[in-house]
Amino acid sequence: MEIRKCSAEAIGTFWLTFAGCGSAVIAAAFPEVGIGLVGVSLAFGLTVVTMAYAIGHISGCHLNPAVTVGLAAGGRFPRRDIGPYVASQVIGGIVAAALLYAIASGAPGFDLAKGFAANGYGEHSPGKYSLLSCLLAEVVLSMMFLFVIMGATHGKAPVGFAPLAIGLCLTLVHLVGIPVTNLSVNPARSTGPALFAGGWAIGQLWLFWVAPILGGALGGILYHWISAEPSAQVTGIAPAAPAE
Repeated sequence: MEIRKCSAEAIGTFWLTFAGCGSAVIAAAFPEVGIGLVGVSLAFGLTVVTMAYAIGHISGCHLNPAVTVGLAAGGRFPRRDIGPYVASQVIGGIVAAALLYAIASGAPGFDLAKGFAANGYGEHSPGKYSLLSCLLAEVVLSMMFLFVIMGATHGKAPVGFAPLAIGLCLTLVHLVGIPVTNLSVNPARSTGPALFAGGWAIGQLWLFWVAPILGGALGGILYHWISAEPSAQVTGIAPAAPAE
């Protein structure tokens, strides 16, 4: 596994977690001009769009353990590389949460008890949704997110539009899922904030690993079944061999 690919995944996941969760922690409820649920959803989508164009050619721009596992389940990513990618993504998410905490804690009245963009179920769900509801939401939304990724990056998909389709899909699933779980669909994004929120957030973190990875694997398998025709792996583009 090339160090540059792992570094790209760490940087990309840093950006997704910092900007996406940062929009929720810093900007969502800012007096008079807060961006709200729609703004936070769009922020997460924009992180993927911008990073897909920036590092898609380097690492494939997964930014998410569920995406990495889902692509592997769908035959579009080598299973031997799952571990290094996931480790890089988690590191990026934790570093992003640390920097976000350093910035957000400088505001008067900052309170980690408000959740710090952590994901939760039951009493810690924004809409107080049950564990089963949150599990189903995370599985289904992760599954459809992977289904779109598999299709958008297929060799017969319109060229150059994959980042837009994937970013808009991430925006859409946030519009649906924020009231339910604060929306994860990404274990790395969930891990960083949970480590700083502590307590209940760490206790409930298991769901936001299990459900997105299960959903991602289902999405990859489903798309592979529907479109069995092989397509390129989503691993970045290897540099051309020098002319002899």
